[in-house]
Amino acid sequence: MKNPKLDVLGLGTCNTDFLMNVSRFSVADDEVDIEKLRVSIGGSAANFVFGVSRLGLNAGIMARIGNDYYGNYILSEFRREKINSERLVSIDEKTGMAFIAVEPDGERSIYTFMGANSKFKLEKEDIIHIKNSEILHITGMYIEVVEEASKHANILSLNPGALLSAYGLEALEKIIKRTHILFLNKKEVTLLTGKDYNNGAEKLVETGVPLVVVTMGNEGSKVYTEAGQIHYPANEQNVVDTTGAGDSFAAGFITGFYNKKNLKECLRQGNKSASTCVTKLGAFNGSEYKHK
Repeated sequence: MKNPKLDVLGLGTCNTDFLMNVSRFSVADDEVDIEKLRVSIGGSAANFVFGVSRLGLNAGIMARIGNDYYGNYILSEFRREKINSERLVSIDEKTGMAFIAVEPDGERSIYTFMGANSKFKLEKEDIIHIKNSEILHITGMYIEVVEEASKHANILSLNPGALLSAYGLEALEKIIKRTHILFLNKKEVTLLTGKDYNNGAEKLVETGVPLVVVTMGNEGSKVYTEAGQIHYPANEQNVVDTTGAGDSFAAGFITGFYNKKNLKECLRQGNKSASTCVTKLGAFNGSEYKHK
């Protein structure tokens, strides 16, 4: 169906991830055996969209993939999951890839090839799709695309990551003022505002962001509003790999928000999704995002 009404639309990167369990990271002129290799869909937008879809929302993906084997694989997986993929567009570039080595303690080393992701240009059909979606969640995308796409969102959810946060608050002012829900980790708050995470998050609320959500690893998560802040503790987990944990958290939180849950429950759902994610290699597989 052309231009369907969607609960959530994810705009951003979509990759093929090559996930490797290793005993230690390699150094120059070194060689390390890969103990386990897994190939799966990755990229921050893809991780998020699979998350909200498996939590019950009508979701769509907006990204660029290559007209190649990996692009075809990604497209078939989205269709199999019944996620709207009308704006998952194949172009004459190679599909983006990430090569992720994971040590036994869950620490990661990542090499990323942006490929088709780097050629994303917002088209008329993309704008129509955005306008037909209740929530637009942007993650892992270039500032020029974010600037234009954010103008058309009904409710804008933004996870700028370190790349966009490093531009600083002044450069991102127009985008930030359009944002309804802003997801950051502690380091990203400091990059964006130049302040420690607590004062930085409060400054972002003063700037006009209704909900500033800060993830803090094993310290849990907080949401900042004009009324104050709410903290939710982290779930204790045996961490295998943190790949996609932030995207999983955002998926849980946004699902709660869409279903009009209170903010503490939104944090709980975010923590639950992230906790499930870090107990396995890669951002998702099987039905592990599903909540009862």
